[in-house]
Order: sequence, then structure tokens, then C-alpha cells
Amino acid sequence: MSEIKTVLNEWIDENLKQMILSNSKDVLIASKAKIRPVIIKGEVVYQETLYQGTKVLHTNYGKEELLPRLEKMLGEVFRQGEIQSENGMVTILISKKGKVTVNAKRKNVQKHESDGENVPVARLMEHNRVKNYILEEGVPVDFLVGLGVQTKDGKIVKAKYDKFKQINRYLEFIEDIIPKLPKDKTLRIIDFGCGKSYLTFAMYYYLHKLKKYPVDITGLDLKTDVIERCNGLAREYGYDHLHFEKGDISTYEGADSVDMVVTLHACDTATDYALEKAIKWGALVIMAVPCCQHEVNKQISCEPLNGVLRYGLIKERMSALITDALRADMLEEMGYDAQILEFIDMEHTPKNILIRAVKKSGMQKRGSQKNLSVKETCEFLNISTTLQKLLEQE
Repeated sequence: MSEIKTVLNEWIDENLKQMILSNSKDVLIASKAKIRPVIIKGEVVYQETLYQGTKVLHTNYGKEELLPRLEKMLGEVFRQGEIQSENGMVTILISKKGKVTVNAKRKNVQKHESDGENVPVARLMEHNRVKNYILEEGVPVDFLVGLGVQTKDGKIVKAKYDKFKQINRYLEFIEDIIPKLPKDKTLRIIDFGCGKSYLTFAMYYYLHKLKKYPVDITGLDLKTDVIERCNGLAREYGYDHLHFEKGDISTYEGADSVDMVVTLHACDTATDYALEKAIKWGALVIMAVPCCQHEVNKQISCEPLNGVLRYGLIKERMSALITDALRADMLEEMGYDAQILEFIDMEHTPKNILIRAVKKSGMQKRGSQKNLSVKETCEFLNISTTLQKLLEQE
């Protein structure tokens, strides 16, 4: 297995994004494993996530401990390993007879004259754009360090560079709508389905710490451990006006009036419940990045489109796009200027559509031509969406 050892020594370094071990020889030992770099107390370590039956086990290793463990696991437990790195991708395959096949695909790299390092061309382009970021590289921010995006000296962890870009892109969208937000009152903001809350912390830091807006921000999620961790981090950073609660979007009744509603990657119809709440509260700004969408995909039926819809992948993507377009149209009907924007490059995530809606000064009357257009579209496609039903109840 010396070939595996050589590959691991060459590719497991600070450029690693993640490594996935699969095709298990014995699922009782483990069915799959993932390895990724994380920051703990300012130091880079490699976190192994081992899937063992219904258990998910996490263990952290230094590089010197990790390499012999990976070599052993590839020899004894798994027949396939995939390394995803800033420098390219490597696939390791081991046959039943023990034959090792390595397929490495390197990215085009270029010498960076200032420090002599080999840096991917795409990364050089990103570094050239650093000056445009709202949160700059090299400037440590407490929540970015705590969430493992930055090291203590402000350097971006390479495995988290896409997350760093996403955070800055998100803040650019908020920056655009700041003129719509009053500064003479405390802004009530709710983030539905906040998850690990990278973007919730970013929103608080930007609005309150950098722009000095008085805010009261609530993050809502279903996972108790996530809520506890986020509340702990908020206390640690002194973010006194940011708190997290366990709760379901559809049944949340913790506010009577909200200025801004955010819902990022809420699954399927959870986005619709969040949008309905925002409309009911008369939120000035709504920002939604929908996640998986199944409702329309299950219903859509249209004879003129049968030739297109018979392809499952096309049907799935069309259904998702139609769902988001109808959501934007319904927001327009309810008195909002709605836009559909690219949230982050498709290269990084397929869930890259952001619906941003800003409340207009006067509400349009229902029954407008746009309202009729939504109804006609739904009838043509034989669909009925959750947001439609919720708004009709209103």
C-alpha cells in the first residue's frame, strides 16, 4: 500500500477541503467516513466523521496521527477514497484483490510572486478581489474565528473560503436594502431556520457592530443542540441583542410586528410559511433562499409540456424555478418589489437563488392582473402551492 501512503502524504495538507471514504468492506465497522480541516482553539486539526450504523462519531486528529489512520482504513475497511483539495481531486480505488488505482486531476496553478507559493488561478482571482469584501481577509472577526472560518490572526481557513465568500455576498444584499430600514427604532429581525447561523451572526455584526443600527434579532431552528451552541456563542461575543430559540416556522407566534424576515435554506414548504408570516407582519424587507422543493414537482401536469416533463431531472429543476417565480409574483401582489437574484456561484451550491422583497409604500389590491396571472399559471400547470393557500386564508 506504499502508493496510498505516497498519495496521502502529497494531498493531505492545508489545501484539503474534504476527504470521503466509501465502499465499505464491513458496514458494522463503518459505512462511510468524512475528513475535513477545522479550527479548534486557533489551530487547524482534521475532524473525522465516522458513520457506524445509526451512530455518527466525531474524532479530531493532527496530521501526523491522521495519515497512518487513513492508510490503514483504506487498506482494511474501505475500497474507495476521494480527496477534494484546492489543488484538484484524487480518487483512490482498491479492488477486491488489493490492486490500487489512483486517478489524480490537478487544477491549473500559478506562482504567486509576492510570497512564492503555488496558488490555484481561481484563488488568485479571489485574492485580487479581497478589497471589495465587506468583511476583509486579514482582519479577525470574533464570530468568524469562533465558527472556524478565520484563524485568530484573521486568515481564512482554506476549506471555509467558499463560506467566507457566501457571507460577504449575503452582506452585500443587506447593504443594498439598508436605506429601506428605519434607524430611529429598534429593528426587529427574525431568521427562520437559522441552522449553524453563520449568516445570522454576520447580519448582527454588520447591522449592529459596523452600521450601528439598534437591533433585536431572533434565530429560529428545530435542533436543540444548534440553538444551545448559538446562544452560547452569542453570549461569548457579547451579542446582547441576538438570541436563538427552538421552534417551528409554521407555528411560530413569538412576534406581532417584524421589520425584516430572513429564511435561508428552509426545506420545501417551510419557505412558504416564513413568507406568509413576513407578509402578515408587514415586514419591510424579506430575504429568502429556498432549499429543496417537492410540492410542485409532485403535482405538475401539463399536456403541452409532456415532452419536457418526462425527463425527471428537467421536471425537478423546472418545478423549483416555477415555485420560486410564483413566490416572487405573490410577493408582488401583496405590495412588495420582488427580485430573484443569484445568491452564490452555481459552482459552489445548486441552491443559489435568493428572493429579495422590499415593501412598497402602498399595498396593491388583490385581483390585479398579476394576481390573475398567478392563478392562470397554476391552472395551466395543474398545481396549487402552499403560499397560495396561506394567502387565500388571510
